[in-house]
Amino acid sequence: MDATRQTFLDELYAHGRDVPEALRNVEPETAELLGVLVRALGAQRVLEVGTSNGYSTIWLADAAQATGGTLVSVDVEPSRTALARANLDAAGLAGAATLRTEDAAAVLRAAPAAAFDFVFLDAERDAYVGCWPDLVRTLAPAALLAVDNAISHAEQVAGFRALVEADARVQAALVPVGAGVLLIVRTGTG
Repeated sequence: MDATRQTFLDELYAHGRDVPEALRNVEPETAELLGVLVRALGAQRVLEVGTSNGYSTIWLADAAQATGGTLVSVDVEPSRTALARANLDAAGLAGAATLRTEDAAAVLRAAPAAAFDFVFLDAERDAYVGCWPDLVRTLAPAALLAVDNAISHAEQVAGFRALVEADARVQAALVPVGAGVLLIVRTGTG
């Protein structure tokens, strides 16, 4: 991450903290972790579910750019997609991500099997259980799914975590960073 982009991100995060109801930004340490994970995996196909104002999108786009990969980010709110697009442009990452205003469940249903090397899930937690079959189906072998708010909203993700823990195709670990990140790796082929 270059210094100019980092300064922009610091300002964007501070602004997002002023209006937390509208802009759901991950904490800076979570964003850094996401960028490191994308780079470590050499992820070529990255999906973000829950764009918001683009704070995490910028981190993911920067990392995907470094690996020569691509990022698709989806959000259901057109105003958030537009704001994220403006913030990506301001961060010098215009064109580094494809931003789509769509329902994530529909995007996942339409995606082919093994479509993604890295998925970041930070959206409406009550939809996670219904998305699980397509989430796991679209993860490539050894791909990683990162789920935010696994500690801060533990009760809201409890059903989702139970599904994950019962699924022999994956292995998970809870990382106490930021609001808590549940990391899920696709280990099986079924």
